[in-house]
Amino acid sequence: MHENMKHQPGTAHLTRRGATRLLLAGGAACWLGLGAGVAHAAQDKPEYVSRGLLAKNPIIEDMVLGKDDATITMVEYASATCGHCADFHIYEWPQIKKEYVDTGKVKFIFREFPLDQVALAAFMLTRCAAGGDTKKYFAVMDMVMKTQREWVKNPKEGLQKIMRLAGLSDEQFDKCLKDEALAKKIMNSARSASQAFKVRSTPTFFINGRKIAGRMRIEDFRAVIDEELKRASNEIGSRQTAGQGAEKTGKEKADDKAEAQ
Repeated sequence: MHENMKHQPGTAHLTRRGATRLLLAGGAACWLGLGAGVAHAAQDKPEYVSRGLLAKNPIIEDMVLGKDDATITMVEYASATCGHCADFHIYEWPQIKKEYVDTGKVKFIFREFPLDQVALAAFMLTRCAAGGDTKKYFAVMDMVMKTQREWVKNPKEGLQKIMRLAGLSDEQFDKCLKDEALAKKIMNSARSASQAFKVRSTPTFFINGRKIAGRMRIEDFRAVIDEELKRASNEIGSRQTAGQGAEKTGKEKADDKAEAQ
């Protein structure tokens, strides 16, 4: 796993033409898998972060699929130029969506964690093309991830082709890349994740707060999600039992009071 790579999310400064210049420069260097990793299937002592804190992301609107009241919340931090991120979205994500998101068990949150300015530009363009439509955002991001091996060879031409298919004109394409406010929000969100949750590589997942640094096989994702579903069910059962106990105690007190009178 290539961690950190001497890159600090949120420190990049996007000049008015910075992203455009980088896209024009292009090159396959983006395909080197910066910050990409593969997680170990087994975790002797899973690491957890606060689910409440993880749920808060006021810097930029979250991209969410699934039911709000789903038992499991799965958060992914990814970079558009990360090879393992692309592989996850090609191979594991469709199964997770079908088996857990579409069935109401998992709410999925995608958060941008660009490891370079080409990835930042790709995320900016995806948001511009979506125009606030979450379903369209995921549709465009799906194209970005599935064709990553091709467009990273010539980022400007490749991304322009994708965005045209998404309905973004060349004029809107250029205008989007000049949106410094959008760039700042994306980078500050990534920096916040780095500081608060120690996200150091991509992809990084949080499954009900359980941290998974790196891509896993679908079997391993299933095992973790099923384990967290069981854990959540046990927590709900414990709370219900405690509540029933408290209610019974209250009734007993009322009976005692009535007998005393």
